Amino acid sequence: MCEGNGSTVTEFFIVGFKNSENFKVSLFVLFLLTYFAIILGNFFIIILVSACHHLRVPMYLFLRNLSVADIVFTTNIMPNMLYVILKSGGDISVTGCIIQYYVLCGSTYTQSLILTVMAFDRYVAICHPLRYAAVMNHKLCLHFIFWPWVICFILLPIEVASLFHVTFCGSNIIEHFFCDFAPLLAIASSDTSMVETEDFIFAIPLMFMPFVAITFSYFYIVISILKITSIGGRWKAFSTCSAHLTTIFIFYGTQITIYIFPVGEDTFYGKTVKSLLYTVLTPFINPIIYTMRNHEIRRAAQHIMYKRSKTTINPTFH
Repeated sequence: MCEGNGSTVTEFFIVGFKNSENFKVSLFVLFLLTYFAIILGNFFIIILVSACHHLRVPMYLFLRNLSVADIVFTTNIMPNMLYVILKSGGDISVTGCIIQYYVLCGSTYTQSLILTVMAFDRYVAICHPLRYAAVMNHKLCLHFIFWPWVICFILLPIEVASLFHVTFCGSNIIEHFFCDFAPLLAIASSDTSMVETEDFIFAIPLMFMPFVAITFSYFYIVISILKITSIGGRWKAFSTCSAHLTTIFIFYGTQITIYIFPVGEDTFYGKTVKSLLYTVLTPFINPIIYTMRNHEIRRAAQHIMYKRSKTTINPTFH
């Protein structure tokens, strides 16, 4: 309950991007095009893997799963962010804000576990190629596809339920461009130590430990790559791994420095830039990194486009 004359907040006002009034149209167009690119790029992967039988192997099934998570994650944030940019701020109900945070956390942690699964898949394929078929069997792959979603979206209501018990009085201004954990708790009027503890407890096994596991996986992958005698083969493997590691370090680096082990006091703009790195940049470059640099994906895309062009040129009449 709010003390004195303070009334309970029922709506929040999301500030968005400060001092952007003069170029809000440019920002809106930039992020709108980025959003379309993210959706189209990830749908392209989903359709391609679903349509091509030779891509229905663990590596590409996990990639399709990551694309679904990217779409859920981005669609949860960017449409509302575009509205906030255009209107120079926007209202959202307390319930809507907490639901947005729930979907944000669920899809983020799901991405984290999927990236871990993908790193393990590459580790087995490169470091233990003879055992790959036995280890990455159909049953295990189904578990790896299914359980990241179940674990994250079933466990997180515990934390979200605690957020509903946090009281918000007085200020309703969220200094961010979406409903995130720290900006939300910054305007809370009641004790938030329980929610913060729960968030930290969830983040360790679902964010920090996966990052450690991925780091170790790629450490052993790099050692195996160094043993490749062919310079061309070694360079190709390093090129692919470095591209994957770039997206992984952007994703985990920003998340860990924001949520688990924050480094000092960030300014509003510092937090905004970090948040944009994992909410916009990572989903944008994922389809590029995992498709443009992948021979099988490119070959499958060319095959489908060739078939479509052939059908268009030589239509069948009945």
